[in-house]
Amino acid sequence: MQLLAFGVNHKTASVAIREQITFTPERLPSALTELVNRSGAKEAAILSTCNRTELYCGCAPGQQEAVIEWLRQYHCMEPKILETCLYTHPDHSAVRHLLRVASGLDSMVLGEPQILGQIKAAYSYGLEAGTIGRVLGRLFQHTFYVAKQVRTDTAIGTSPVSVAFAAVSLAKQIFGDLEPTTAFLIGAGETIELAARHLFTNGVGHIIVANRNLDKAYQLANQFNGYAIPLTEMPKHLAEADIVISSTGSQLPILGKGTVERALRIRKHRPIFMVDIAVPRDIEPEVGELQDIYLYNVDDLQEVVQENLRSRQAAALQAEEIIDTQVEYFMDWVRTQDAVPVICAVRQEADQLRKEALEKARRRLAQGHDPNEVLTMLAHNLTNKLMHVPTRQLRSLGATGDELALQAALKIFDVDHFKA
Repeated sequence: MQLLAFGVNHKTASVAIREQITFTPERLPSALTELVNRSGAKEAAILSTCNRTELYCGCAPGQQEAVIEWLRQYHCMEPKILETCLYTHPDHSAVRHLLRVASGLDSMVLGEPQILGQIKAAYSYGLEAGTIGRVLGRLFQHTFYVAKQVRTDTAIGTSPVSVAFAAVSLAKQIFGDLEPTTAFLIGAGETIELAARHLFTNGVGHIIVANRNLDKAYQLANQFNGYAIPLTEMPKHLAEADIVISSTGSQLPILGKGTVERALRIRKHRPIFMVDIAVPRDIEPEVGELQDIYLYNVDDLQEVVQENLRSRQAAALQAEEIIDTQVEYFMDWVRTQDAVPVICAVRQEADQLRKEALEKARRRLAQGHDPNEVLTMLAHNLTNKLMHVPTRQLRSLGATGDELALQAALKIFDVDHFKA
């Protein structure tokens, strides 16, 4: 069996093409079954996310093109469209590719951890569909082990490279302990949710969520033991905030200098850390001129993100070294699988000879022969039977002068040299 990984990702295909080639969770079980039944793949798993669709297969030699053609036909794609963005990785390269993907080295955001969970889901779908066999099963288990090792032994995931995470990191630098602080989040989209999650994880004391759609604000606030308010009530609650993070889709600023000045007076000029992630900006730039206000915008945070990204890139070099070693380790295991049928056949033959010799010894014991004599004969007969065919073959090889085969026999029987 040969390994094959192929597909498209955010580097090779546009969103429009990735949309055409995706597999929804509902379609995965039937797609996996069809892939194995119709394409020549013996084992298969499908990884399908917003940034990539990849197929991992164990194929009979010469079946790789048929497997790729199945993908094209399944999605009714023009051959030329798929050819322009499809990448393929056979055998050794397939193992390396999966290990890099699982470790976050091939992601849009270097080192992001979500992809490992998506790979585990792909493995589970394959198990349920019955398309994960001995080779892919071992490959995925090895992948999970390596991804964990990369996370443990390198700093690939420690430096924040999202704007939301960078905002929370800055807040920690300013306040130190976040437990006594209150965070005021404006908006309820993905970025604000991510910021809330990071704040909650870092032990922030209280979370207030303000949003135009109050239901959305409630849903988000409830996840983190916070409370929700409509945007119109922001001026009433702003004085409670030590940290303000804003990310809405408003075309005009929603937090002005006057509102912030009133909040500062109520707070007796205790400082407020503000992060405006929105584009266009949610907070009037003039707010940053006020004393006791630390205002950062998305460009300021990008500098933090870029510095952390450089840190991750250094960690990625360490991760590549780990993966180099682990690819060879797995391929060594794959190569040993070629010997499995031979080992099984030899052991079956030996086991049959053992049964015959043992049955003969039992009959002699039942007839009353001396046990020591029976044991001696059993050992002698079994040795002769086990060595009869190898001895005959070695004599034949010697007669034909096949030195390579004779040297191989020395290795098989673990004999260092000829004894006189």
